[in-house]
Amino acid sequence: MTSQEHTTGSDAADRADEFAAAGGAAEFAGEGGAAPSTDAGGTAEFAGRVVLITGAASGIGRSIAERLAGRGARVVGVDVAEAIRDVVDGLPGEGHLPLRRDLTDPGAAAAIVEEVERELGTPHVLVNSAGVAILSPASELPASDWRRTMDINLDASFYMAQAAGRAMTRAGYGRIVNLASQAAVVGLDEHVAYCASKAAIVGMTKAMSLEWAPHGVTVNAVSPTIVETPLGKKAWAGEKGERARAGIPAGRFAQPEEVAAMVAYLASDDAGMVTGTNMLLDGGFTSV
Repeated sequence: MTSQEHTTGSDAADRADEFAAAGGAAEFAGEGGAAPSTDAGGTAEFAGRVVLITGAASGIGRSIAERLAGRGARVVGVDVAEAIRDVVDGLPGEGHLPLRRDLTDPGAAAAIVEEVERELGTPHVLVNSAGVAILSPASELPASDWRRTMDINLDASFYMAQAAGRAMTRAGYGRIVNLASQAAVVGLDEHVAYCASKAAIVGMTKAMSLEWAPHGVTVNAVSPTIVETPLGKKAWAGEKGERARAGIPAGRFAQPEEVAAMVAYLASDDAGMVTGTNMLLDGGFTSV
């Protein structure tokens, strides 16, 4: 059986390998299941804030970028996809910065943060939303796919948080939000590398939160269930999606806007006493 890779990005089916190198959050979804809409505008709570978002060209990362830009943030959108330029240019507000970068390069994170500091100032918020899911039975997963998953999901997130964390602790303020998954706390069939990488994200989040809390920097994780993004709808269409929805007590999948709303809260001043948490957004899936 061959491995199956899921990433985010515009035209993901055509450019999956390219997008996975720095891609958007590894989000999956099915069809149907209406959710309440979330208004991304209406306030300016992030006015003057510099928000760095990886995987911002599509899916969850793009929804987060739209929500925070709509609330006054200057967004630095990072993605390997060429579409990142158009996405960031189309965000509400002004002062945004698109960066097309490959986050699997260990030196990319430090260079990105240095560029942001030079162009816009110290980032106030980092959202690590880049990710990939390569599906395969554990006994058949190639070493190269294991390594690729860790490079994108774990290593890139660590290097970005490390680089941003240095700047934030010097400044005495920061919000870091790492996109994990329900797969961080439960086992999922044929998701061994993905589960391992996301569980590691939660562990990393807790360790960083302890070190940086005295310096005014919070570090939290958000763990969604299946999310109805464009790519996710394809991945979880039909009977497969129906079975997955049936296992969620809420009876539906999450919407990208709901994940963005959770991230926006954790990135806000209102969440100053919230750190080291893994916020499950799963409709009760992990409670049963």
